[in-house]
Amino acid sequence: MSLVCGPLAFFDSGYGGLTIMESVRSLLPQYDYVYLGDNARNPYGTRSFDVVYQYTLECVNKLFDLSSPLAIIACNTASAKALRTIQQNDLPRIDATRRVLGVIRPSVEAIGEYTRTGHVGVFATQGTVDSLSYPMELQKLRPDITVHQQSCPMWVPLVENSEYNDEGADYFVRKYCDALMSQSDKIDVVILACTHYPLLLPKIRKYIPSDVKVICQGDIVAHSLKDYLERHPEMESRLTRGGTVRFLTTENPHKFKFTAKVFFSGDLDVQQLT
Repeated sequence: MSLVCGPLAFFDSGYGGLTIMESVRSLLPQYDYVYLGDNARNPYGTRSFDVVYQYTLECVNKLFDLSSPLAIIACNTASAKALRTIQQNDLPRIDATRRVLGVIRPSVEAIGEYTRTGHVGVFATQGTVDSLSYPMELQKLRPDITVHQQSCPMWVPLVENSEYNDEGADYFVRKYCDALMSQSDKIDVVILACTHYPLLLPKIRKYIPSDVKVICQGDIVAHSLKDYLERHPEMESRLTRGGTVRFLTTENPHKFKFTAKVFFSGDLDVQQLT
């Protein structure tokens, strides 16, 4: 059986995964890329594990139908609720030569390098917080680290409605920053564990103590993926090289184009999926 060759694929329930793909493309511009946003069924953050798994698997299968040998789940909620099941149960049945990776493990591996006090803060959706993925993964790698989580239900709507620069956004940014920092005065590093949150970074920095480091996932995931491909040349050789980018959405393509400009620079060729 010949191995499938094709684009490097990215999936998110919405638009935030575009920040991850942008970071990867900046580091690895030679490959072809395809992005799938399940915008019609967004948000995933408040949905059950079973529903998120079902939706994520459908999207991964679609990316495989497009000949992608490697799919990145650029969504913390989907990574938390669906990735492990897909890797362990579905990939062997679908095609054992393909791979699906997430954004949580690279983030966890990196965050241990930054903390000196052993107290780490996590801003995330309610779904990611409830999954306990960050505390569990850190427990495996660095059991000496204490994790403090804070859900931020208003941050994604602020970003997707292009209100993240408005003065009104400050109330919700300060509210969740204060809630997290009140959990411990030893927190010295905070990770933005949702791909939408980097757009709120200037406001987050206003309300987080200046000596606390705030980490975005884009560069972490990009360098982790680069390292992965260097360690797995059998996968790297299957990624086609044309520098193209293709966008797919389950929503209206014009709506996707309008909102995606917040996250992605340049012209977008968008196709709607049913």
